[in-house]
Amino acid sequence: MSKVPYKGTFAETRLPLILIHLNRNRLTGTLEIKASSFTKKVFLEKGEAIFASSTNVDDRLGETLLKVGKITLEQFDRAAELLKKGGKRLGAILVDLGFLSPKELFWGVKFQVREIIYSLFLFEDAEYEFVEGDVPSDEVIKLKMSMGNLIYEGVKRIDNLTRIRREMPSLKDTLMLSDDPLSLFQNIELSSHDKKLLSLVDGSKTIKEILDQSWLGSFEAMKILYVLFYTGMLVKKENESEPAESIIVDDLLKELSEDEMAFDQRVESFLKKIEMSDYYELLGVDRKADESKIKKKYMRLAKEFHPDKYLKTEDLSLKDKLTTIFDALTDAYNNLKVSALVGTNGDDQASAASKQKLDPKAAKEEAERLHQKGVSEFKAGNFKDSISNLKKATSLDIKNSQYWNTLSLVFTKIPDGMNQAEKALLEAINLEPDNADFLANLGLLFMKAGKNPRAKTQFNKALILDPENKKAQKGLDDLKNMKK
Repeated sequence: MSKVPYKGTFAETRLPLILIHLNRNRLTGTLEIKASSFTKKVFLEKGEAIFASSTNVDDRLGETLLKVGKITLEQFDRAAELLKKGGKRLGAILVDLGFLSPKELFWGVKFQVREIIYSLFLFEDAEYEFVEGDVPSDEVIKLKMSMGNLIYEGVKRIDNLTRIRREMPSLKDTLMLSDDPLSLFQNIELSSHDKKLLSLVDGSKTIKEILDQSWLGSFEAMKILYVLFYTGMLVKKENESEPAESIIVDDLLKELSEDEMAFDQRVESFLKKIEMSDYYELLGVDRKADESKIKKKYMRLAKEFHPDKYLKTEDLSLKDKLTTIFDALTDAYNNLKVSALVGTNGDDQASAASKQKLDPKAAKEEAERLHQKGVSEFKAGNFKDSISNLKKATSLDIKNSQYWNTLSLVFTKIPDGMNQAEKALLEAINLEPDNADFLANLGLLFMKAGKNPRAKTQFNKALILDPENKKAQKGLDDLKNMKK
């Protein structure tokens, strides 16, 4: 995911992207949003929105309860008079007067908090700032609602067609299911229309084709795609050679069986398994399994142990347990898929992965040594040895984008290496999507392969991030000269 600034405007960075970033990084603090006449705050704990406040009079508890019909205007005025005398809060006064039960008050506060958050999605140019740190514990009633569902409900309130079209990919672009299980398996309560439209997304249809095949009007269908896009369930397909997502939508939407939902014992058992298993054993796959089988098992387990599953229980510790399991599964998958990505031997890969798991610091040091050795071999023209060392470096430190970038460069120097070069470079871009040099390098790869339109796209993306990028500038100039 791209880096998100902690201070700026919604015109520069959309609210869903901010919330997703804070959620994925499990940050605790206060997100403050300033409009012309009021300020609203969202309080987050480990990436979850737990409370919200507003200086807008219309967002106050009494006004909210009145608007939804929980109290009458007469009851509101009576409670407001007593509030002026001090000593008690409005909610307590309403309960004392018998206008609300404690349960209704609790519902009202949660409804008020949600409505404050939902209202933020309608802002197009407000200022925001996230300040990391502890949140006030008094008066906070935790929402216990998934971030995905908050974004889903908030984005659904947007009815501005001009804004929706501006913030969506082009009608000519192709949508596909996200490859990220954190986005796919969020606890989002999709409507029947959403599910039906989602079934049309197969990784090959353009947005226009989906709209044309929809039984809904164009605006309603576009709005659903917009909502699914901003919750992260759908993404724009960047690489046309990339295969369509193999996950079947029916399987994505299918609930787990009752046996699988015997959950507490399964969670505790899996936590113990993390300590005793290597990556193959953790995912439950054969050591000779290909990437497709590894991915299928990973997605299945990621769905079962998604952190949003904590919403269905009262166990306050479950979220941390599920997060631990999910991180371990993702770490296992990321390490094992390297063998398919760059062609390393499965047993060697398992050995390298185990080194990283057992001693991360030593593994990173060894990875850097191998990277430097790979660079030296490259400079000496020993491309085969260079690739061997760089593959080992990426397997030991899979999240180092520079290692993947270097590996891509070396692959371009060997016969039939362009496909592997592209895969390695895409991995670097996935890890660091706002690196203009990586995008320019991808443009050069496409240009070398004769894919000039795609090369131009990458050069332009690089220049948006870094207007002074010389590789991208030269690439565009070379493309122009080709046409003369």
